Amino acid sequence: MLSIQDLRSDSSLIIEKLKKRGLDVQSSVDEILALDSESRGIRTELERVQSDSNQAASKIGQLMREGKKDEAESIKAKTSEWKQEIKSLQAEVDEKEGRLQAAILTLPNTPHETVPAGKSAEDNTEVLLHGVKPELSDNALPHWELAKKYDIIDFDLGVKVSGAGFPVYKGKGAILQRALIQFFLNEAGKAGYTEIQAPLLVNESSGYGTGQLPDKEGQMYHVGMDDLYLIPTAEVPITNMFRDEMLKEDQLPIKSCGYTPCFRREAGSYGAHVRGLNRLHQFDKVEIVQIVHPDTSYDVLEDMSSYVQSLLQKLGLHYRVLLLCGGDMGFTSAKTYDMEVWSPAQEMWLECSSVSNFENFQTRRLRCRFKGSDKKAQLAHSLNGSALALPRIVAAILESNQTADGIMVPEVLQPYTGFSMID
Repeated sequence: MLSIQDLRSDSSLIIEKLKKRGLDVQSSVDEILALDSESRGIRTELERVQSDSNQAASKIGQLMREGKKDEAESIKAKTSEWKQEIKSLQAEVDEKEGRLQAAILTLPNTPHETVPAGKSAEDNTEVLLHGVKPELSDNALPHWELAKKYDIIDFDLGVKVSGAGFPVYKGKGAILQRALIQFFLNEAGKAGYTEIQAPLLVNESSGYGTGQLPDKEGQMYHVGMDDLYLIPTAEVPITNMFRDEMLKEDQLPIKSCGYTPCFRREAGSYGAHVRGLNRLHQFDKVEIVQIVHPDTSYDVLEDMSSYVQSLLQKLGLHYRVLLLCGGDMGFTSAKTYDMEVWSPAQEMWLECSSVSNFENFQTRRLRCRFKGSDKKAQLAHSLNGSALALPRIVAAILESNQTADGIMVPEVLQPYTGFSMID
């Protein structure tokens, strides 16, 4: 979340930065500053009354020792009044600070200076294009038809068991999934990431820590009886491992990765772009997360982008990199690169990874700090990225590698699948 200190010192700068997201937050900021002023005023009065009460309490004993009982009793009566006033003022402070906290949580992160202004995906900037579009035969099929032809993914069976958006992977399709997961995890290990096997359900505090709550509450599956949420990404449990932690500077950077299924309600999704594997309620993903020193976080962002691209290159996929505009970035992000693979049969780009620097937006919520040699505590920066999300990668692999004899498995995956062709 944003810092109340920054809002106090230069609210106009924050308002101006958030215009890159296509937002006018003037009224929200005015409300926050008014609540902050009221809260601080009441707290000042509370502290004055508490001080008066404490001084009077210490004076009572002295008066009793001096035999001034009537005067002591008079102060005792006043002390009872102070206690009621303190209770009332504390309730006012709690109410104001609760409203203040809720209001601050509605403000998204401010975009980095290099992020272009814009309101939608149309305003994103293509910063890199890799490879060439595969040339397919006239009778080439989209991945959902290939999945049916080779009996490797059953969308109808998933509807029967769970509903739309929950495909069943079968035979070589299931093996291909497992191969991709193992390949991504092994590559992450080589790149210095420590593998984490994380919980698939998280508590409310974890959702707030990484910014899914309250921003994306309607997009998360909620287990009401236990008040737990199914994770939309491994980012949530892995990043929350560092909640309320005081790290040492020499521990940074901390590089973690994890494979998990991911669950997203995707409320409101519709249209041709949701066919097949394009958009699912449950899918598999390997996530990379870093907790880093603030001075290095933008170098780390570039390194993470390059790492994700290396995976796409090893899979032989045509892809592009987009720098997201302010209006298309996630709520918590300060700067995001999206990687999109080309779906040749659908003739469209499919997002397969987002790599983001959150600066201290998450770590302030998490209270994730570190101390350097000067012993002063400061907030770390957090970053994460998909490395990679499987469904659209599988779609691109199936469509790009289809032949008259079957679907060729990328060479880099063949040691994991044990076969070179899906036929």
